[in-house]
Amino acid sequence: MTFDECFAKLIGHEGCYSNNPADKGGETKWGISKRAYPSLDIADLTLDDAKTLYKRDYWDRAQCDRLPPAIAYQVFDGAVNSGIGTSIRWLQAAASVAPDGVVGPLTIRAVGDADPMAMLARFNGERLKFMASLSTWDSFGPGWARRIAANLLEA
Repeated sequence: MTFDECFAKLIGHEGCYSNNPADKGGETKWGISKRAYPSLDIADLTLDDAKTLYKRDYWDRAQCDRLPPAIAYQVFDGAVNSGIGTSIRWLQAAASVAPDGVVGPLTIRAVGDADPMAMLARFNGERLKFMASLSTWDSFGPGWARRIAANLLEA
């Protein structure tokens, strides 16, 4: 799956502009939050601007082009939803490598050697375990769980 295909799929999970007081990210548009990008004018962010940020700060940093396609999308989606370092640590835990939050040669090799369906299950198990531990689970958990379920159904 290419970045463009993954972006098109991901943006279906991300809404337009919102400023929900329960969301720790604060003001958000296209999934880009004021907390993550404090210098951006979130309200005026274009979809093309968001796509550029997603490619540089999420897809490329997680080296998604070097991951199996089904895993790449999960890592990308997790990074957008919960942070790049967090998503990479879920990947590393699923691959049984030291979770340092940086995709390096050991992570790439371990993921490449693993059964993709088992990696998918372990990654999303790590993701759900983390999300269910958050204080915002009661407010956002059902939506997060639906998002992960939709991802798994399309994998």
